[in-house]
Amino acid sequence: MHCRIRGIFSRHVLLVYLVRELLLYFFIAFIFFFMVFFVNQILLMAEDVLKKRVPVMDVMLLIAYSLPFIIAQSAPFATLVGFLMCLGRMMTDNEIMILRAAGKSFSVILIPVLVLGFVISVASFIVNDYLLPLGTISYNKLYRSILFSDPSIELEPNSVKRTEDATLVIGDVDGTIVSDLLFFDTDAQGMQRIIVAGKTDIVNSSYPGILMQLDMDSSVVVFLDNKDKNLYDTMSAGHTRMNVFSSSVFSDSSFTNPREMTAYDLRNMIIDMKERNTVSSLQLNMYELEYYKKFSLPFGSLFFAVLALPLAVLFGKQNGQTIGLIIGLFICVAYWAAMILGQTFGIRDGLSGFWTMWLPDFCVGAAGVLFYTALIRK
Repeated sequence: MHCRIRGIFSRHVLLVYLVRELLLYFFIAFIFFFMVFFVNQILLMAEDVLKKRVPVMDVMLLIAYSLPFIIAQSAPFATLVGFLMCLGRMMTDNEIMILRAAGKSFSVILIPVLVLGFVISVASFIVNDYLLPLGTISYNKLYRSILFSDPSIELEPNSVKRTEDATLVIGDVDGTIVSDLLFFDTDAQGMQRIIVAGKTDIVNSSYPGILMQLDMDSSVVVFLDNKDKNLYDTMSAGHTRMNVFSSSVFSDSSFTNPREMTAYDLRNMIIDMKERNTVSSLQLNMYELEYYKKFSLPFGSLFFAVLALPLAVLFGKQNGQTIGLIIGLFICVAYWAAMILGQTFGIRDGLSGFWTMWLPDFCVGAAGVLFYTALIRK
């Protein structure tokens, strides 16, 4: 009886020790990746928002609404790097060798690693599936309100602005004054319209649905017939006012961004799309891609946990903590690149959303199983 109690107590102490060490290194790695993605988000916002005279409070809110996305991105990579550094340190300090010498199998360490990886995956999934849609909705809503209060924010100097049905070439911008403006669009009859204007004043509109009004001086309008290139009409005016509708800048409110939906709602929408057959295959694949991403990215923590133990044991005999950091960062970069390429080819070429999102996880899991098999046979 005494030996049995002692064995249970020793297993409990070992379990607490492993979980404590793994969580410690996970949180250290999480802070690192959180800062990397946070700084990246700040840089993106600096280009799109900060340099456009947006109020500081609105900028802080936009950053806050981006936090669920940053957290969801950081957790899987923190799991891999944190676990590799922890187990690599234990390998270098001969702690794993002592456990093996005491008759303990690798499963004594593997089981807590997998359970903790699963717990992190579930927590990350909750953030990704619930908080991320809320943050995305709030972010887009606030960004729209910023544009409606000051539409000149959307017009960058010496740039090209593409909307859903038109292209705007912008010259120098000084406050609400644009020095030169070139506008292209096509009407319902197939006539292409080109507007060239000198000084243009950007005016806020009080009419619903109109984002901004462009008061153009010395404008020239050319109408081209796409069916017959020899036919065209021209028109000139000393002053012209053109309305830019919010629907041409923002997506139609009936077209819901998949990132603004939970996995349950997104799955129902995909089923409805397939039944109604109202969207193109590329658009349907984009929704499926986002649906599978809601699962593949958070549960990447579990697949990384499978890989962490055998890698740490095989390569962590010397300087295991440093080696774990280097190997972990290399795998994270490769994994991130595979996810980006999968999204790109899925959206552009219509590759299966399931395979493009889950293939990196499956590769990580398969590598983990192979390395673990080689470890126990060694």
